[in-house]
Amino acid sequence: MTEKITLPNGIRIVHERLPGVRSCTLGLWVESGSRHEPEELCGISHYIEHMLFKGTDTRTAAQLAADFDAIGGQVNAFTTKEHTCFYCRALDTHLPEAARLLCDMFFRSTFAQREVELEKSVIFEEIDMYEDTPEDLVSEQLVAAAYDGCSLARPILGFKETLTRIDGEKLRDYRETRYTPENIVVALCGSYSDEDLAHLTEQFAGMEKRTPPSRGDVCYRPAFVVRKKEIEQNHLIASFPSIETGSPDRFIMQIMNNTLGGGMSSRLFQRVREQHGLCYSIYSYTNAYFGAGSLGIYVALSARTELSALAMVREELDRLCQDGLTDDELSRSREQLKANVLMGLESTSTRMNSLARNELIYGRQYSADDIIAGFDAVTRDDVLRLARDTFVYDRASLSAVGQAKTEADYRKAFGV
Repeated sequence: MTEKITLPNGIRIVHERLPGVRSCTLGLWVESGSRHEPEELCGISHYIEHMLFKGTDTRTAAQLAADFDAIGGQVNAFTTKEHTCFYCRALDTHLPEAARLLCDMFFRSTFAQREVELEKSVIFEEIDMYEDTPEDLVSEQLVAAAYDGCSLARPILGFKETLTRIDGEKLRDYRETRYTPENIVVALCGSYSDEDLAHLTEQFAGMEKRTPPSRGDVCYRPAFVVRKKEIEQNHLIASFPSIETGSPDRFIMQIMNNTLGGGMSSRLFQRVREQHGLCYSIYSYTNAYFGAGSLGIYVALSARTELSALAMVREELDRLCQDGLTDDELSRSREQLKANVLMGLESTSTRMNSLARNELIYGRQYSADDIIAGFDAVTRDDVLRLARDTFVYDRASLSAVGQAKTEADYRKAFGV
């Protein structure tokens, strides 16, 4: 059973005890990501994520790492366009110490200038790594073009030119301004005591109430963008605007996406790869934000086969919009997704993520039974309606990286 504590300053603590486990996962979530950043500070949220591991008032970065290792704890963090999360997993006997360490990082990081400069070099290496990873590069290029003019377009890692101007003082000021109680959710799942919960409540109760940052407006425009790069394969993404975070159509979208390109039995994988051998990798995926969303189709293949494959993708989308799913496809996708949800919920880390996301998005918790019922309620007519709403070709965008052809070539192959 999940429970929720709302502190007077607005911080929400959601927690769930799981019988029969000996571990616990603690996550500190902040609704502050790259989408909230002013243009001149692009990348600062991700920078702060890194810096919280680089030393506190009482521990150096090396001591933090050693102290977590000494209790067998696992600690990490990630930044998205809309959130930053710091989390740790430990045995229940070591949870008090793990929580103390994580809270020390969260509240008492020093942002020492020497460490700021060292970590800047690490982030620059991370940016270069993305530049050398075509699958990431083609996606980043697509988002930048389709959302040009609003903060969603900017990369989570930031730009070297904006990061160069950020120092320890800017990082501290931004953290103080944006890490507000109304933006914070503490999620705890697994085996823990009432004393552990009381300690967390005490740690977060002292934060002062402040105005949370704005997410910024959403803008979308169809865009075809091509980048030449000397690599062996071409990497393409065709994308359509779709449902936003929290949409009532989310269960329908998951079933449609899974059938289209979610696995080895999906239509795109079977036709483009298995039946025609035009590529090695092809899949579809969804992104959802507050006020915006997209469904993308990614394929990596040779320049020789890409236009044929793209035309074939178009044929599959047309077939989906014309006929929808078969009864067998609907049943198969439904059961796959239900199994993924139920098996994932056997992990304290997955359940912690679910607790936090449900609170941040919906302000309430959805049980496994609620999720199963959501999938079971989806009909073939639902999928057909959503397919026709989604695959509107004058709203399509496309990104290509590699020994790419012209925008006109891709438009012709995709029928746009």
